[in-house]
Amino acid sequence: MRTEEPHSPIRVGVIGVGAIGRNHARCLAEIGHCKLTAVFDRDEKLAQQLAEEYQTVAAGSLDEFIDLVDAATVAAPTSLHLELSSALLRAGKHVLVEKPITDNIEDARSLVALANAQKRILQVGHIERFNPVLAQLEDRISDPRFIEVHRLSPFPNRSLDIGVVLDVMIHDIEIILHLVKSELESIDAVGVPVLTKREDIANARLRFANGCVVNLTASRISPEKMRKIRVFQGDAYLSLDYQEQSGEIYRKGMLGIKKEEVKVEKEEPLKVELASFCECAAEGYTPKVSGHEAAAALQVAVQITGLIESGEGRMEF
Repeated sequence: MRTEEPHSPIRVGVIGVGAIGRNHARCLAEIGHCKLTAVFDRDEKLAQQLAEEYQTVAAGSLDEFIDLVDAATVAAPTSLHLELSSALLRAGKHVLVEKPITDNIEDARSLVALANAQKRILQVGHIERFNPVLAQLEDRISDPRFIEVHRLSPFPNRSLDIGVVLDVMIHDIEIILHLVKSELESIDAVGVPVLTKREDIANARLRFANGCVVNLTASRISPEKMRKIRVFQGDAYLSLDYQEQSGEIYRKGMLGIKKEEVKVEKEEPLKVELASFCECAAEGYTPKVSGHEAAAALQVAVQITGLIESGEGRMEF
């Protein structure tokens, strides 16, 4: 059901013009059913450069930015997510805030409550939910028993205000909660800082009430990039590559194990995500990853981080 009349095209802006925000602007400028009307950053020079590149306005203040948009993406540091997103929601604007939604669960719940009170869209940038590979997995998964995930990358020189769990593992945590749909029974976690003050490599094992076990590994100090998920269930083993948007399925048959290629129609997940946000904002649809789902993923990520920082290593529920 639509909650308001659609804007045609809806006016969208970007807060934060770092690497992620620049990609937001690029994609929004290419989406037909929205119009990039403003960008804002405390670095006015960078904001002006981006505005000139995409023929839009570099707002001189947050208030000016708010007046120029109907919806906005927030690609600022995590520590600013609550402040900026709250200001937008209170002004009646729809918001897509990059993951993690905030850096603590209390602020996340506060933001979700505010969006509900204002009756505005709050979407969170869990981009892998828009990867076409995931759709193939969703179509084939029935009773996952064991899931293994690796997300590795070279040192990013960004998002250094948070550790690797909140930076990248949280993508996979959100996906796992979406796929398994069972109560979490225990968490085992280890991690170490290498190049920063927070954990740069981490491993977590999640056990669910339905018997599914998930092993997650994340690193931002790897010489190679890897974004893979492997799912084992009673009748099949699925191996999917988010980065290459490809995959394979191994099925058990009467004549042994049969390999099948997964056919994926490749798309840019970020553009799909932002196009979906614009549609949700214009039409009042519920986003694929709302503040509620993002807060649930954040809670698990914070629990993992707490186990790593305390050295306790294990938590049971």
